[in-house]
Amino acid sequence: MKLVSGPDNLREERIARLIEQYGKVLLRICCVYLKDAALAEDALQETFLKAYRNLDGYKGLSSERTWLTSIAINVCRDMRRRAWFRYMDRTVDLDRLTLNAQDGGQEAVELMMDVMNLPKRYMEVILLHYYADLTQTEIARMIGVTPATVSKRLKAAQNMLRHVLEGGNADDDAAR
Repeated sequence: MKLVSGPDNLREERIARLIEQYGKVLLRICCVYLKDAALAEDALQETFLKAYRNLDGYKGLSSERTWLTSIAINVCRDMRRRAWFRYMDRTVDLDRLTLNAQDGGQEAVELMMDVMNLPKRYMEVILLHYYADLTQTEIARMIGVTPATVSKRLKAAQNMLRHVLEGGNADDDAAR
């Protein structure tokens, strides 16, 4: 008598590999983007659910990392658009914020807090470029702008951070 084998587990194995490989990086991005560790975990789960549902639709036109980061950013954007988001206390407990920046000591933690306080469009490009390690072209494709716009936003964000580190306020530069 021949044993009947179960359904193919390739999808489950693939999503498990993606979670293992990219889960921590995506959690960091979501946490900084949403400024809330619990919401970031929800966003990460939603990201991998969407990825699982669309695995067959992934054509490989971009890297898996870019594809997943794009999904995560869109999930975070959707969460930020919800009306209740504005009324929640989104203070981040730095002990739960698992960013590489914490490995660099207090200065790195302060820099991450300054990045989190940048206006959204500048915070987004800093996160995607420096923390997700995406190229300007990948970022441009992901957020729907030109690479030149990404470059301009990166330079503006760097200037804002430089100003803040010298004792100013990021909002001062955003108003310029």
